[in-house]
Amino acid sequence: MKIVHACEQTLRIDAKLRNARVDFSEMTATIVAIATDQFRDGRRVAGYAFNSFGRYACGGPMRERFIPRLLAAPPSDLLDPDSGRLDPPRAVAALLRREKAGAHAERSMAVGTLELALWDAAAKLEGRPLYQTLAERYGVAGAGEPRAIPCYAGGGFYKPADDRALLLREIQGYLDAGYRDVKIKAGGLPLAEDLDRIESALSLLQNGSRLALDASCAFGRDEALAYARAIAPYGLRWLEEPCDPADFETYRAVSQAYPGLVAGGENLYSKEEAENFLRYGPAGARLILQPDPPLAYGVGEFHRIVRIAARHGVPAARIMPHGGNLMSLHVAAGLGLGGAESYPGLFGAFGGFGREVRIQEGRASLPASPGIGFEEQPELYRIFTALPLNA
Repeated sequence: MKIVHACEQTLRIDAKLRNARVDFSEMTATIVAIATDQFRDGRRVAGYAFNSFGRYACGGPMRERFIPRLLAAPPSDLLDPDSGRLDPPRAVAALLRREKAGAHAERSMAVGTLELALWDAAAKLEGRPLYQTLAERYGVAGAGEPRAIPCYAGGGFYKPADDRALLLREIQGYLDAGYRDVKIKAGGLPLAEDLDRIESALSLLQNGSRLALDASCAFGRDEALAYARAIAPYGLRWLEEPCDPADFETYRAVSQAYPGLVAGGENLYSKEEAENFLRYGPAGARLILQPDPPLAYGVGEFHRIVRIAARHGVPAARIMPHGGNLMSLHVAAGLGLGGAESYPGLFGAFGGFGREVRIQEGRASLPASPGIGFEEQPELYRIFTALPLNA
């Protein structure tokens, strides 16, 4: 098995959405295609991925360093020596040669996106959905069985006008689509207005445990603690990213003062960053951990973070990958985690799970197609297949 071509492209997401810190009007994403010399059903086996939401495109490091290294790698750098199968974590180790330690975000997204595309190709070569390949690779008992896993709808972004009516319409749409739990943005309006938004959402959800808030790193210490005190009576599912991800002191203070769960991790890009976050930040017993696979070196690093989290008292049941896409859904299922996020109807072609996944009673069924299953997201798959599979 050989890699015969790999390429990337930057695309505009074109989402008119805003959280507490940024709007997404200029947001871009990187898509990748990695072509092998293998064929299945008369078609060349290729792996596809993109670099998730919330971070801009990462094509520069791919073009300059990582794609050339991937194409130059000998089979011994790409294949498991015992089985002869494509081994994405082995490939990542080859891509990271001659890279200095630290400054992970400079390369973790480029490498992680390529790793997810390699996993897509690896699972296609095995003829099974990615979550089954991951369950076998990482020895997670029962994770390879077809089933439905908990899934919540992420949304509730701030809108330019008529925000409250649009929020209610959006949440009702999620409930009608089969979701039970919803996450909305917080911290982007004066406190009284944010509390009104929360109460509007609860008028539909009826139970605080079905609503999570994402503050998108909006607050300093005093603001975060005041916000946590104000929302405590609602009994919400969790408060996510109340402060900068590297502000461990504020994270810990909030987790100690707030009676509910605190969530974070989508802006952690390596096992070392996760280790420090868990050691010095929020108490593990009060934490929902949310790394994003393609942003943090890929599945191999994600699995290492899962093991580190267990040492700090965060069980797999309270790890839920950020991303709201098929990549994160497979990781959640294949590693036996607590659930997944979904972005139905948001982020254009990049949002949602495609035709194979059904949402019922707050749970998502798992895809049956080999690999990640982007082929069952027709609009997104058309974007991927516009990339050339030959040099």
